[in-house]
Amino acid sequence: MEKYYWNPTREDRVGVCMGIFSEDGVSKHDVEQLVDRFMGQSIDFFGALRARVYDDAVREFVQNTGFENMGKRLVNSREGPVSLPKPQMDIRTLMMYGDALVEEQENVKRVQLADQYLDGAALAGETGSSMPEAIREAKRKMEMQQQSGGLSGFSW
Repeated sequence: MEKYYWNPTREDRVGVCMGIFSEDGVSKHDVEQLVDRFMGQSIDFFGALRARVYDDAVREFVQNTGFENMGKRLVNSREGPVSLPKPQMDIRTLMMYGDALVEEQENVKRVQLADQYLDGAALAGETGSSMPEAIREAKRKMEMQQQSGGLSGFSW
C-alpha cells in the first residue's frame, strides 16, 4: 500500500479551516488572515486553536460556578441542563490564542532540545569525570599498592 502525503495549498488550508470554524461565524477574510499568519502550522493547529477558545469558556463556567458546586449544577440540577453561550471568535481573539499556541510549541521544542542535549552530553572523559586521566592513574596506583599490601581493605 502506498502512502499519500498531502501538502495542502493555501486554498486547501483556507477551505479546511472554513469547515473548522463554520459554526462559529468566522468570515472567510478572517480565516485567510489566520492561515496566512500561521502558514507553517499543520491543519490540526487550527482545530486546536478553536478548541482552546471553547476550553476557556468551560473553564470560566467552572470558575463562576465553583468547583465545589459542579456536581449539584451538572447532575439533576433544578436549573436544567447547562447551556454555555458560544464564545466570541473574532480575529483578534483567534490571533491571540494562535500566538499563545505557537509560544507553547516553542517552549516544548526548547525543553525537548534541552533533554536531547543532556541525554547526549558527554562530560569530559569516558568516566564522566572532569579529570579522567588523573582519576584513572590514581586508581591504577591504588590497585598496585593494594596488590603489594600497601593499602589493605581499600578497594575501588
